[in-house]
Amino acid sequence: MNTPATRRFLVEHQSSFHYAEPARGSMVLLRLQPQENPDQRLLKYSLSIEPDAATNAFEDAFGNTCHLFNIHREHAHLTVLSRSLVETSVKPPPEKHVDADNWNTLAETVDRVRYWEYLNPSRFVYMSSSLQAFMDEKDIRPGTCVLSALLETASKLHAAFRYMPGSTKVDSPIEHILETGEGVCQDYTHVLLAIARSWGIPSRYVSGYLHLLGATGDQAPAGVSHSWGEFWLPDSGWVGIDPTNNSLANDRHVRVAVGRDYADAAPTRGTYFSGGTSTLEVTVTVAESDETVPKATSQAERTNFLNISPVARTLQARPDQ
Repeated sequence: MNTPATRRFLVEHQSSFHYAEPARGSMVLLRLQPQENPDQRLLKYSLSIEPDAATNAFEDAFGNTCHLFNIHREHAHLTVLSRSLVETSVKPPPEKHVDADNWNTLAETVDRVRYWEYLNPSRFVYMSSSLQAFMDEKDIRPGTCVLSALLETASKLHAAFRYMPGSTKVDSPIEHILETGEGVCQDYTHVLLAIARSWGIPSRYVSGYLHLLGATGDQAPAGVSHSWGEFWLPDSGWVGIDPTNNSLANDRHVRVAVGRDYADAAPTRGTYFSGGTSTLEVTVTVAESDETVPKATSQAERTNFLNISPVARTLQARPDQ
């Protein structure tokens, strides 16, 4: 039996939060630790926080490793730095099936209870009139082969949309990219998931990292995290497809967290207590073990933190208004 070829990546992910007015306290949930699975091994992992804080690790409902911490003192900034050494395996691509019973096999074998969350609409993944009109315009149809239909749809999304950092927000609905044609990996993935679920394919969101090669079709820039979709197929199990880069997920994709959509797999989420706003800068580097760590500039991102100011606290106490 041949041992599959492997690659090792050193991943650094730094999130720097700055507060316009000092925060009196904060509570933060992290999903930054890469997963362990048959195609990926986590060899080393470290997490540092400034100001210093003790973390509690736990597994969420989707099997993701989470770290939770609180800071109970005034602070003007918060920096979280995670370092991971990950080994990924090269695996053969899944086999395509062109028989007419391909979709029937999917319908008969999928466990609708087990995959309930991945078959039904979620906060950011849902069918809408705008999406149906988009599918009609681009002639997006199931076809005879489930995998071919997914790959062809990913290719059409790649051609129809333009990768544009800052064009959408963390909570932008899929209608935004459908109307403007611009978005980021999160938006591409949500659209592909929504289409796949409408066809009865269990589909989940994956957050992680991508080692950049400058390959044809690559759109994700250096310095950011990445996302793609995974789809359950009867003969192959979960198959990853990256619509942003028009490719199957492979040994240069590092998996961190999964969920129904971005809301379940966000790298950072939290609450801070302050009268001011906050800004977020993120720097991500992914280097193979035998190469120089690439240069990456900090990318401004919309913070995924809730500010509990005195006014907000009053509003939260009155959910009926």
